[in-house]
Amino acid sequence: MKKIEIEKSKGVIMVEIIEYEPHSVVSKTIINKTTGNVNVMSFDNGEALVEKITPFDSFAQIIDGRAEIVIDGKSHLLDTGHAIVIPAHTSHIVKANEQFKMVLTIIKSGYE
Repeated sequence: MKKIEIEKSKGVIMVEIIEYEPHSVVSKTIINKTTGNVNVMSFDNGEALVEKITPFDSFAQIIDGRAEIVIDGKSHLLDTGHAIVIPAHTSHIVKANEQFKMVLTIIKSGYE
């Protein structure tokens, strides 16, 4: 996964700041702090993030295409404009059955 941080104090069109790359998941960091982070990600068709459990809540918002997010074995299909909270301490997988882009926000404060 490639990581690139975007410039501060510059307005952006979220769906345009990241491109699809063949056979890849691409990530651009918008905010990266000890209390949480915000990333914009693109997934090529057939790509996925490995199943994992994180100790923090995550907010996934689809900004282009359609994603499949599996939380504790239950599949959720999310279209452009849809979002879901992935609860802390739950198993989850993010899958691309077709290309999609999302904003992923992870909140770390409150879990100390």
